[in-house]
Parts: sequence; C-alpha cells; structure tokens
Amino acid sequence: MNTIKRVVIVGGGTAGWLTAALLQKVIGPSIHIELVESEDIGTVGVGEATIPPIRLVNQVLGINEAEFIKETNATIKLAIRFENWRVNGEDYYHTFGAPGRSMAFCHFHHFWQRAKQECGEKHSLWDYDLNYLCCEAGKFAQINAKDPVLELPHAYHFDASAYARFLRKYAEKLNVVRTEGIVERVIEDPVNGDITGVMLKDGKQVKGDFFIDCSGFRGLLIQRHYNVGYEDWTHWLPCDRAVAMPSERHENTAPYTRAIAHEAGWQWRIPLQHRNGNGLVYSSQFYSQQEAEDLLLANLDTKALGDPLHIQFRTGRRRQQWHKNVVAIGLSSGFLEPLESTSIHLIQSAITRLIHLFPHNGMSEANTAEYNRQSQIEYEQIRDFIILHYYVNERDDSRFWKQMREMSVPESLLHKIKLFRDSGKLFREQNDLFLESSWLQVMLGQGIEPTDYHPIANAMSQAQLLNMMKQLRDIKQEPIAKLPTHDAFLANYTKAV
Repeated sequence: MNTIKRVVIVGGGTAGWLTAALLQKVIGPSIHIELVESEDIGTVGVGEATIPPIRLVNQVLGINEAEFIKETNATIKLAIRFENWRVNGEDYYHTFGAPGRSMAFCHFHHFWQRAKQECGEKHSLWDYDLNYLCCEAGKFAQINAKDPVLELPHAYHFDASAYARFLRKYAEKLNVVRTEGIVERVIEDPVNGDITGVMLKDGKQVKGDFFIDCSGFRGLLIQRHYNVGYEDWTHWLPCDRAVAMPSERHENTAPYTRAIAHEAGWQWRIPLQHRNGNGLVYSSQFYSQQEAEDLLLANLDTKALGDPLHIQFRTGRRRQQWHKNVVAIGLSSGFLEPLESTSIHLIQSAITRLIHLFPHNGMSEANTAEYNRQSQIEYEQIRDFIILHYYVNERDDSRFWKQMREMSVPESLLHKIKLFRDSGKLFREQNDLFLESSWLQVMLGQGIEPTDYHPIANAMSQAQLLNMMKQLRDIKQEPIAKLPTHDAFLANYTKAV
C-alpha cells in the first residue's frame, strides 16, 4: 500500500497557491504539501475577472470578503457587457442574475415571449433583471432580501498577482511549504513510470507521492514529461494571441466587465480599484502583433500604464489531465479564452474534483478515468458556450466574422440552438457551469428569437399577464434608488479592515 502523504505542486500563481490552500484546508494534516516555484518565472496574470462560484471557494477557505476586496484591489462584477457582437453598435448583457421570477416547470422568458407576441410587450428581457438594472445605474450593495427575486449574485474583478500573493500568505499560515527553485529534471520510477521527485537547478531534490502540475502553458510534468497530447480547438476558436496592458483607473468604477468585439477578435476592459485591466484577444491570421498592439492602444479609455504584454496560446485541452500520479491544474491542463471569465473557475473546479477523487492508497485507473471524464465534459460545455458568441453573428464588416458564422460547430451546440429557436426551451446539461439564464441571455443577445413559447404561459389572461409583468418590473426597480454607487459601496465596505 502506497499511502499518499507527500504532495508536490510545481508552479505558483493563482493555480498553484489556490490548489495548495484548498487541499491543505480540506484534506488537512493527513498530507504534507510542498510548492515549488521560482521568482524568476513570471505568471500570465491577466485573468482578473471571475464568476460567482469563487465566492463559495472563499467561504470554504474562511476568507473575509472585505479583507479580500481590500488586499486584491477588487471590485464587484455583476455581468459582462457584450458590445458589437451581433452587429456593430449594439450591446447586451450576460448577467449573473436571472430575469423575472422563477416559475415551476416553465421559465419566466416564456411568459415574456407570449407578452411580446400577443400583447405588444416593449420592455426587453433585461428590464426584469436586477443585476442589469444595477449595472446601468452603476450601483451595488449586498441585499439581504427574503424574496429570491431580489437576489443580486456577484463575483469580482481583482489583481491576479495580488490574489496569488494573498493565497500564498493564507496557505503558508496553514503550513504549506514553499521551495524556491526551477525544475531541471523529473525523476521517474523505472518500474511503474510514476514521478517520484523533481530535481531543481541547484541540485536539490523534492520528493513526493503525488504531483500537481501548475506550471502554466509549459506543462512541465503533464506534457513535457508525459506527452499526453493536446486536443486542439482552434478550428472553432481561432483566436490564438492576446496583448494586455493596464491603464489608469476610470473616474467611475463600473460593476461589470466589457467585452468589445473588433474586426478579428475582442477587447476586455476590467475595472479595478487602482487601475483598469485591458487586453485584446485576436487571431494572428488577421492582425500582426503590432497591429493588435496599436488597436488596443487606440481603444483605451484611460491613459496607458506600463508596457504591453504579448501572449500566445492554443485553445483546447490536454487529452488526459490526470496521468499516472500527476494532475494538471490551470493553464497546464488546457486553455479557453477569457471571454466568459472561466479561467479561475476551471482552477477551482479542478481542485474540487481532485478533492472528491483524491487518491488514498496509490493510484486507481477507475479514479483517474473518472477525473478525466468529468474534466472533458466540463471543458466541452464551456467550449460550446464560448463558440455560441462567435457563431451566431450578423456582422458583415470582416472576413473573420463571416468565417465564424459559416463554420461547422459541435452537434451539441447546434441542438441547443435549434431547440431554443423552435420552442424557446433550454435545459441545463448535468454539471454545466452555465445556467439556463446564461444561455438565454447570450442567445437572445446574439439575435436568436424563439418562434414559440411553452403552453404554461397561456394559463393566465392577457390582462393578468401584463399585470404580472408590470409588478415584476416594479419589484426589480424598487431597490435601485436606495442602493449606493459601486464606488461608495467599496469605500465603505473596506473601511473597517
């Protein structure tokens, strides 16, 4: 019996330190965790936007939200605003909320669709979404409402480097050991092929029973050593470059991320307390590195700070994210562009999956296969959601958008689109990160209009339907006047820490 006692994490950053913190917190004293990283190796550090599940992770770790916001220069994120994605000059929101009120067996949007078709309803679906209304008003506060219709789900924008430092401090308090050094060689058991240790440049050996590869795009253990292969998705998501650049903070801090489509890619704007995060994700088939840099600089809304950071990537996933006694977490496991802010979530979900399937007395083929099966499903579901934004477009201003519209896409996505277009129906796949409300907002925002609605929406008269719609609008609007601005909330919330 080879009981797993020594866990070695290769690589720091958000992936490494979040893995160390969660494993140590949840599994505790039965394992010894050592993290190997080098100050000489930088991290990508542009993933500054998150989605609501990060709040659950912070709660598990026992992190005080106000302290976290202050330490990481964080702001609140209620949504992503997509600009120019369907056509130039048009925008829509993908919020973390849901429109209207939850209904048994029938989503609210079916009632809204009937009101549009039969009663001349002029209000958009987002007029029934509190997250949207707060975004437009630039307001936020934590609402302790008994009625779930007034829930205001949120995530954060933060400085990724500051977040990694915050997690490191937390993990080291839990007795995670940090070792400075660059991995030069991997030591493998000649009998079973498992890794038994890594040799550092200074000659030190770090031995372990189980290894977690958080070495970023390099994939030192999972790819360079084991060569597990890579499933390339650039035929569906051809953007393969990014350029990032910080700029001065905006006068008013928006509680949402902006995703602004250009002729061959898109630009992010992420508001932090001390600066703005900016970047351009693009296809190298259409823009040179210099053209991309110039385009980003020309579209900053505040003065640039520092030099541009250029990043190359290939969208896809490792064919095996757990192989022998190595699990890849973070960029070493695969890459999906940051359009829906899923990078840090994929780290969190990988750690959660690993905790559920953590080996006890050595490796198990069934255990490893289950981890890889769940990882593949998760990556493919997120992939489909990202493809949706590109595939359903009506832009006629560039070859890039025409190609995206005409490409063949996964059958799983085509089925979802056809089902919604024909009937307005949406069903969440098992464990899909994105709820029905997310698919709904992006499909409607990209111009997919259902031709029908669920018959349950006919259960009330037209007068009753219109009265219900007005009541819901009024309920959603009512808190807005009382809420502080986003900036006022941040200043007050972090004042005591």
